[in-house]
Amino acid sequence: MGIFSEIKEDVVGFVRDPTDEQKALFVAFVVMVITDRTLFWIDTLVPFVVRTTVSVGVGFLGLFVASYLLTGQFVPPDGDADEDEYVDEMDP
Repeated sequence: MGIFSEIKEDVVGFVRDPTDEQKALFVAFVVMVITDRTLFWIDTLVPFVVRTTVSVGVGFLGLFVASYLLTGQFVPPDGDADEDEYVDEMDP
């Protein structure tokens, strides 16, 4: 039951106190759903593959915009950032 308790903790954490990353991903998900449903109603002109690809692309744009509005920057800073700033652990 370990995996289910971890999922439960993640969901409860997301609902009670979401992080900036969770907020940005939620915005991207909502933007993708809205775009997909909007293009679904225009089904006569937009095939399924195009509708899905456009929805994912618009979702990425929504992710970048939400990330910028939440954090004030598009990408994390370089590896020479100060200690109080974000440091990417994958940056050598």
